[in-house]
Amino acid sequence: MASLGVLIFLVAVSGALGFQDASRFAFPEDVRGLSSARIVSGWEAEEGQIPYQLSLRMVSAIGGVTGCGASIIHPEWALTAAHCTATRVTVVIRAGVTNLTRPFAIFETTEYYNHPLYNEQLQTVVQPHDIGLIKFNRVIEYNNLIQPVRMQNSLNKNRNYEGNRLMASGWGRTWTEGSSPEIMNWVYLTGESNERCRTMFGGSSIIVDSTICASAYNVSSQSTCQGDSGGPLVVIDDDGQVTQVGISSFVSTTGCHTDLPAGFIRPGHYHDWFLEVTGINFDWVPQEPTPAPESEEEESEESEEVTTAAPEESEESEEVTTAAPEE
Repeated sequence: MASLGVLIFLVAVSGALGFQDASRFAFPEDVRGLSSARIVSGWEAEEGQIPYQLSLRMVSAIGGVTGCGASIIHPEWALTAAHCTATRVTVVIRAGVTNLTRPFAIFETTEYYNHPLYNEQLQTVVQPHDIGLIKFNRVIEYNNLIQPVRMQNSLNKNRNYEGNRLMASGWGRTWTEGSSPEIMNWVYLTGESNERCRTMFGGSSIIVDSTICASAYNVSSQSTCQGDSGGPLVVIDDDGQVTQVGISSFVSTTGCHTDLPAGFIRPGHYHDWFLEVTGINFDWVPQEPTPAPESEEEESEESEEVTTAAPEESEESEEVTTAAPEE
């Protein structure tokens, strides 16, 4: 990893795991000065604005606590990053939550599944296939604060989102090594092509087909940060629906708020695995617009004929009006 020139680190907040080598990255805020940043340079969410977002607190066998995000994809299932749940013994989930002190629901589970190509023994090392599923110990009920998000379909799994406006959310640090907020934050990001992202990270093998990268949208410091791992990256899809196209996985060790993009995992690559683990088919096919029946078209044409005849009656009325002054 050191030979890449630009290092990458996981973006979970950890009470037990630190950076592997703190000397390998700098903190640009020391020279730029601090700002009133959010997720990084984002905004506080309104109550119910992002109802698919979950807050996770994972506990390790030695009592270490890690904070991450996740998204609701089913009344019994959530989607997150594998490095969030790897080697953990229990997961505390807050749902329907914007302010961490006031969740609509809070419960615990010990059942999670990480992708088989993800190596849990290398949890502190950034890897591809950083994706996991969490099974709730209950069926959650949807309301205005708790709703699922639609996942990217397999048809669009390799779609180039370069230049698209995306949105990330979470309770991650508001600056590199900064504080974590109680209120969920969100930020707009701009999609990057995998080719450009790979180049920006020195040709790193971490950037694979199932990776999606995103850079700042309109402020150079916008990004995800420590504690946002596992959270959703979404887009307004072609049909107008919010669709999750990424799972927060990593940022550059040069800092959360630098010009280098953040990295996410594309869920569209993993529908076969989702089906194998859950028994649920989360894949979907875009629906073509339904053409209007012929009978309705005929009725519409008849209506147009009536409409075009109306102005003749109006002209007669105008003639009567213009004749009145002569009397």
